[in-house]
Parts: sequence; C-alpha cells; structure tokens
Amino acid sequence: MSLLKRALTGYLLLALAIPVFVYGTASACTSIVLMADDGSAVYGRTMEWGAFDLNSRLTIVPRGYEFQGHTPDGKPGFRWKARYGVVGIDALEKDYLTDGMNEKGLVVGVLYLPGFAEFQPYDPAQAKISISSMELANYVLSQFATVDEVREGLKKIRVVPVPEPALGGPVPVHLTVIDQSGKAIVVQYLKKELKVFDNPLRVLTNSPSFDWHMTNLRNYLNLSAVALPAKKIENLDFRPIGAGSGLLGIPGDYTPPSRFVRAVAYTQTARETPDGDETVYEVFRIMDNFNLPLGTAEGPDASPELLEGMRSSTIWTSAADTKNLKYYYHTQHNRKVRMVDLKKIDFSPNKEGIKRFPLDRQKSQDIEDVTPQ
Repeated sequence: MSLLKRALTGYLLLALAIPVFVYGTASACTSIVLMADDGSAVYGRTMEWGAFDLNSRLTIVPRGYEFQGHTPDGKPGFRWKARYGVVGIDALEKDYLTDGMNEKGLVVGVLYLPGFAEFQPYDPAQAKISISSMELANYVLSQFATVDEVREGLKKIRVVPVPEPALGGPVPVHLTVIDQSGKAIVVQYLKKELKVFDNPLRVLTNSPSFDWHMTNLRNYLNLSAVALPAKKIENLDFRPIGAGSGLLGIPGDYTPPSRFVRAVAYTQTARETPDGDETVYEVFRIMDNFNLPLGTAEGPDASPELLEGMRSSTIWTSAADTKNLKYYYHTQHNRKVRMVDLKKIDFSPNKEGIKRFPLDRQKSQDIEDVTPQ
C-alpha cells in the first residue's frame, strides 16, 4: 500500500470513528414509505448494528397475549393484553419487537437515537404505568390501529430508562409509525418529555432530533431528478456530461443527516407504481442504497470475536405493504426476499403465546444455477 493510500485510509477511518466515539456504538438505520396509485402505503427500512449480530427472529404475536413491562428497580411495570395480532422482527433473542406490522396495517420501526433520547423520569409510585424503551414497539403494535390512536395512547404510559444488560444501559430509541392510510408520525423522548411529530415525508434515520432534520432539508432545495439545463458562457455551450446532474451535491456519507437527505430525495423521485405489490419492488430498490459494509457502523471498541460470521453492518432489511397486509424481509446472509401474509395467519388467542422463527433457515445466499447444460 502506498504512503498516500495509507494516509487517506487512516484519515477516513479516523473521520468515521469520531461520531462513533462520541455516542458509543452507532446504528445507521434508515426508513421510508412510498405511496402507490391505489393508496397503498408501503414501508421499508434497514437495520444496522455493527457491534454484533442482534440474533433477530421472525415473531408472531397472537391477540390476547399478555405483556409485562419492566422498571429500573425491578417492580412490575405496565401490563397489557394484545388487542391485535402482530408479525415482526425481534432482537437479542428476547421479545423486543424492533420492527413489525399488526393485522390492522399499523407499522412500527424502532431506530436508534443516541445522544438525544432521554426518557421520562422513573417514579416508583407510577411503576404500574411504566415500561422500558425496548417495550415501546410491543405496546404500540399490539394496542393501536391508527397513528391518531397511538398519539393518544402514549399519554397513558411512561417510558422510563431501564438498563438492557446486553447493550450496557437504557436503549436510546425512537419510533417511526405509519398506518394503513399512509399517515405517519415520529415518536421521540427528548429532554425527558414525549414528543410526537407529524412526518409528511415519511422518512426517518437517527440523531439528531426529527425537527433538526426537517430544518436541515432547507439546505438541499436545489436537488431534483431533472438534469440541469445547458448554459452558455461567452461563445461556449456547457451541458451536463451525464445523467443525474440534478442531484449534484447530494450528501453521500453514512451519517444520519446525510442519509435523511438522500432518503427524502430518493422517495420524492421514485417512479409511480400502481399498487402495493409493485411498490414493494421500488421500496427494496431504494433501500439498497442504504446497505452499509461491515466496518461502518460499529464503535472503536467492537470485538472482532463478536463480529465473526457477520457479512454486513446492515443485518436485515424489511418492507410492509399496509393495504395487502404482507410483511417482507431479506438478510445479510440471504438476499432472497421472504414474505409473511398476515391475512393467512390465525391470530386467535392461544396457549402457545408468541411464536418465533429464525430469519434464515440457512445462512447462505439462495443462488440459482442457470449454466446451460
């Protein structure tokens, strides 16, 4: 390796490490929603976690399942029964939903918000209405059918800082919530208070807070899918040298602000699609732009042993067709898209409770051999 290449590589690694050092382990999740011509709202997101494999599982929650919330001092937290059946993906081999859709077409995505998420103070006298941040998606997905119901329902509970041993403390998360109509909100806990933001662009990444990202978009009003026009200077005609000049200047790094801008630009310039089935293709195409290689989302203290067996910082990518009630995903090990049809699942209460399945039957790519015989 030349001295110049070594110097540039060292500079790049240092630049990538600085924000990770400030906030600990980084997560670079990105979520979007596209609307089809028939009104279908189709959601997509990536799950990045470069410090270790989250060991996520496909999860089915039946109606009537009883959840038990947790508190910092070990007292029983808020208890509730699932009103709606849910299909989703969990984490840490625990019943923490990090993504999913319920039988009413409500979708929730859990994304990281390091350095900014501050949950409500814990009061032992209010233990019975308290839950941890990692239980928030369970509550929302199992209880509500619309974002308006979510907005009201969140006022009835307290989300308190409960340490998660596997992650070394309370987990700083925020939620993107979308219902079947395409209406979207962002749920954040900032300065120990609940904040619910309308999200008309239906895009979310990570830190800082959502309102900051919306303000930052004003710096990129020039972005367009339309190529820049030719320009004449003196007696010379200057034309763009290739396609895509309208997006010249779009930020290309992996930081949350840059990914937020790209996600808005890509969703606003997506092709028109007639229905949910076709929109799923467009969602996965856009989400491919946010796949991150291993080495871009872990902190400086990441253990090589914990990274063993991982192929990407993007562990899995999901999509949800809220109208047709179909939930899709592929993983770092197998890019073949798999689908769960919620309309074909019996969510009736049962003694078995939550059902859990591996995301990959085999951790290998499904490759079709088309060599002529």
